[in-house]
Amino acid sequence: MSKLRTVLAGTALAGSLAAGLAAAPAAMASTADTATAAQQAQAPKKHFFGPYYSKFGGGESFGKRSYFKGYWYKDSGRYWFFGDLFDRDRDREYSYVWFRWHDKFGTHTKYYKTFGHRHFDKFGGFKKSNGFDDFKIRVCEGDNRFDDCGNWGDAF
Repeated sequence: MSKLRTVLAGTALAGSLAAGLAAAPAAMASTADTATAAQQAQAPKKHFFGPYYSKFGGGESFGKRSYFKGYWYKDSGRYWFFGDLFDRDRDREYSYVWFRWHDKFGTHTKYYKTFGHRHFDKFGGFKKSNGFDDFKIRVCEGDNRFDDCGNWGDAF
């Protein structure tokens, strides 16, 4: 009878180990899903804008126009802007992106240029407590920063 008890106990132990091993990957996946959901819940929400285009110039097609598109998000009370400027016609004239924002200190303007592509990473850091309430974008293309400018687009 002692051998029968040993065999039954061994079978029960092996069965419980197998069940535990089968449940472990599911438990690990559940823990990973919970961690991913928690990270996504803490990540700031992105607000996409654009694309904003330059005006037609020199008879070029719509597919050759320069453009800017991006997104913004709020993190720790600051507004951060990200985006990309693309010059698609390869005519050796610059593409320009203009940023214009307003806060309690007035209206501010800044521009950048490229021959091909330019990425903007974490531009701004504007705070509502400083009266930040507007952010606009305009794209131009040509011999200077005022040529073939599109309309101002409201990004915020």
